[in-house]
Amino acid sequence: MPDYVDFVPTERFRGQVALSPDAETVAYCSNAAGSFDLWTIPAAGGAPHRLTRLENQAVRQIAWWPDGKRLTFTADRNGDEQYRIYRIGSDGKGLTEISTGPDCQRVLADVPFDTQGRYLLYAANDRDRTVQDILIRDLDAGTERRIVPPDGVNFTPARTSPDGRWLSAVGVRSNTNIATYLIDLSNPDIEPVCVTSEYGDGYFVPGPWTPDSAAFYLCTDLWGEFTSIGRYTLNDSSLARITSDKWDVEHLEAAGDILVWSINEGGRSVLRAARNGTELALADTPQGVIDAISLSPDGERIVLEIDTATRPSEIGVLDPATGFRYLTDARPPAVQVIDPVEPELITYPASGGRHVHALLYRPHTPGPRPVLLSVHGGPEAQERPDYAYAGLYQYLLHQGIAVLAPNIAGSTGYGLTHQKLIYRNWGGIDLDDLDHAVRHLHTLPGIDADRIAVMGGSYGGFAALSCLSRLPYQWAAGVSFCGPSNLVTLARACPPTWRPTVDAVLGNPDTDAEHLTRRSPITYADAITAPLLVIQGTHDPRVPKNESDQIVTRLRGRGIDVRYDVYPDEGHGFTNRSNEIKAFGDIAEFLLTHLARK
Repeated sequence: MPDYVDFVPTERFRGQVALSPDAETVAYCSNAAGSFDLWTIPAAGGAPHRLTRLENQAVRQIAWWPDGKRLTFTADRNGDEQYRIYRIGSDGKGLTEISTGPDCQRVLADVPFDTQGRYLLYAANDRDRTVQDILIRDLDAGTERRIVPPDGVNFTPARTSPDGRWLSAVGVRSNTNIATYLIDLSNPDIEPVCVTSEYGDGYFVPGPWTPDSAAFYLCTDLWGEFTSIGRYTLNDSSLARITSDKWDVEHLEAAGDILVWSINEGGRSVLRAARNGTELALADTPQGVIDAISLSPDGERIVLEIDTATRPSEIGVLDPATGFRYLTDARPPAVQVIDPVEPELITYPASGGRHVHALLYRPHTPGPRPVLLSVHGGPEAQERPDYAYAGLYQYLLHQGIAVLAPNIAGSTGYGLTHQKLIYRNWGGIDLDDLDHAVRHLHTLPGIDADRIAVMGGSYGGFAALSCLSRLPYQWAAGVSFCGPSNLVTLARACPPTWRPTVDAVLGNPDTDAEHLTRRSPITYADAITAPLLVIQGTHDPRVPKNESDQIVTRLRGRGIDVRYDVYPDEGHGFTNRSNEIKAFGDIAEFLLTHLARK
């Protein structure tokens, strides 16, 4: 019988791919050597090359310089998300830090250089910890221009126009209230202009420019429940609709006259392309989730990071002549010899006549089988058919444990109305959807509904703790990693630049304290009786360690079986490969211990 480590991918990627200007080399982030470093691999195939060997740091964003001889990247330390900016030669030599000032949140622009490579564009909250400014660094002169956003808005630069005059920028008030701004780089005295203000509040995220700098594409929910592509033309300030899919548009890139994008059809990614408005036929790609896209300058070569339920995330290339081919092979030993399980897309009834979409994984062996109820993070995220939790699902399935992973209220991918149901309603309609998930499990053949465990990370950890403390079921076990237990203390400790979003999505810790207390698992901790595994990173800036400390202290005070594993060199999730393998291996064995029939 294979162990959990036999299901662990040989490396994991971070949703970052960048094709060199000559389209010959792909840069990406991988933890193949232990932590997330910067790697390159020939686009034609060949051996990968490790460029960085960082100590206690992890690479996050990456981009090529326009000359193709260097790359820039951000990296934080021990998961603290205080990113600094570096450059390095494409041969791995000349590593140099190019950021200045104190530790802070630095975010590179989608395309962080102008076409000449003189200016570096990024966002930082170094001036005011609660505000994210745009910084334009003149790499020749060593000077910086700072652009301060309006009150209540956090800026992130997007892309400069090909002629170098304009910079598009994202102005964020919440996850669903995002505006597009234009900044005239030729005149530092002109204030940024919000070009989407006439359309009201909504989702307007700028994408690539047209080659003539006359227009740019953007993703927006202006025309309905789902995001689609629009084109904003500068000379007449018009916004025209380009796509009308009945699913969310996700990744959007352009090169020359070719536009490439992916849409999220019920969780699976579908790749699309068009030239001058006429859709192009593309070769088939694996059925899974596209995490990143990068194009060659002519748009003919498409680099993807793609993840499927039965094969972990990989880097691949789509060429017109040869179709799709993988550049990497992260498949673990077990997946190459067993028959991994594909999830079934199901719906189950919920309150108010709604139906919740979910992924149901059934073991190949006959039932009745125990089941893990797995809740995704976010909450504005989505459970999708990918190689979840570093192979944990497939390992549990091989051990005869089913998995139900629902997209409860607040999940993305099913329209704006469904997504916003969670706003200022954590522990309300979402918990009701999880209650209905358990009820649905009782109706399914082959499922032993008397043996159910619940698990989640980040928001999913909050949801797992809410299930254990507030739903009237005899839970077999629970797992929370980086999970909030007290919504008041969580809201007070949020990263400074998140304040407007937290107020909109969760609630304000001062004016909404009573409501947040009623919805906090810590308030109902005395009702928890199931064995619990809690995992936490010491440097977590999103869900501070105090959140896990509170619930563990309360439960241990009552003599409840709680295992508490703290990782002193991690933040929100895992950047160290050995830590990740140990943590998910421990989760696997904990769940097996409490779900296996005695």
